[in-house]
Amino acid sequence: MTTTLLEARYRTVLRLLPAYYRRAREEEMVETYLWDVDRDTQDQSRPTLGEVASVAALALRTRFATPGAPRPYALFGTAARQFALFAVLLQAATAVVEGILELTWASTHGRAQWEMFTSGFTGHGLRSGIVEAALWTLPLLWTAGYFALLHDRRRLARVSVLLAAVPTLWPLLEPLLDASVPPEPAYATATALLAWLSALAVCAAHHRDAPPASLPAGSPGLLFTACCVVMGGSVVLLPEAADSVWAPATGFLAGSLGWLLWRTLRADRDTGQGAEQGADPSAGQSTACGAVALAVLGLLILVVRVAALEPWLDVPVPAVFLGSALGQGAALALLTAILALVGRRGRLARRVSGGR
Repeated sequence: MTTTLLEARYRTVLRLLPAYYRRAREEEMVETYLWDVDRDTQDQSRPTLGEVASVAALALRTRFATPGAPRPYALFGTAARQFALFAVLLQAATAVVEGILELTWASTHGRAQWEMFTSGFTGHGLRSGIVEAALWTLPLLWTAGYFALLHDRRRLARVSVLLAAVPTLWPLLEPLLDASVPPEPAYATATALLAWLSALAVCAAHHRDAPPASLPAGSPGLLFTACCVVMGGSVVLLPEAADSVWAPATGFLAGSLGWLLWRTLRADRDTGQGAEQGADPSAGQSTACGAVALAVLGLLILVVRVAALEPWLDVPVPAVFLGSALGQGAALALLTAILALVGRRGRLARRVSGGR
């Protein structure tokens, strides 16, 4: 039987799907699509927009696959989901800490400081006030997205993180709308990249077929509080070094070091139990995916750190600020490299054990 034009078009659309899925389901899907279409009209027909969109969504879900999928897709999906969770946690804690510190500073340094804070909402017209209120409140939705994700409210998590990322676009759009001074383009772009990659990772990786999000250790509230305390404490203890990147970078460093220590202790415990009960084959995979996720997040934060520091290199600034920023950047680079090595070693160990 000859292939009709409609069947060929459906098969072209199905090429969006990964090869492993097409091998298992392509014939069944084509048969289903052609079931109630008269053969005499198939050369004049084409897939509907809804069908194409459905296949595209399926292609996304199967590429960010669950653990039951072929190993490369399962590893990629697991790492993407862990990256999304870690990135949302970091930005949720950052938004809360920045809001608390800004309110504390404005309310404890006299009337003039408080009026300067409130004038951003009331002193430049209605449109400016609405924009300022959105820029101040929308980032707090990272927190809503974090808790929604861990309570398996995926639609709420997606909407929350997408709205939370919107303010990062304003510094890039504002110079096009009025005569305001444009920001440093590298810093604005790096900040938007971090926010939108985090939001899109939540939307793509935590799809309806993905397993529920879960933290490696601890409760969601306890870990979130710990991140806020570490970030806020880093600003309070060393205010001379604190810029917009100082707190989230410090939070990442502390959290990643804690993760590495926890994984090391757990690996030692599992090694001791492995002689009697056998090692858990998923432990190495989980470690590799977590390390890769943190390495990608660390690389993005390092880019933001460098972009924030670059404009000050040719300007006289306090030595403590410059030294702290450079030291933090070096620590980020070193830790990101270590995490990448841990992830690679975990993948290689898993490959060797899988081949036995």
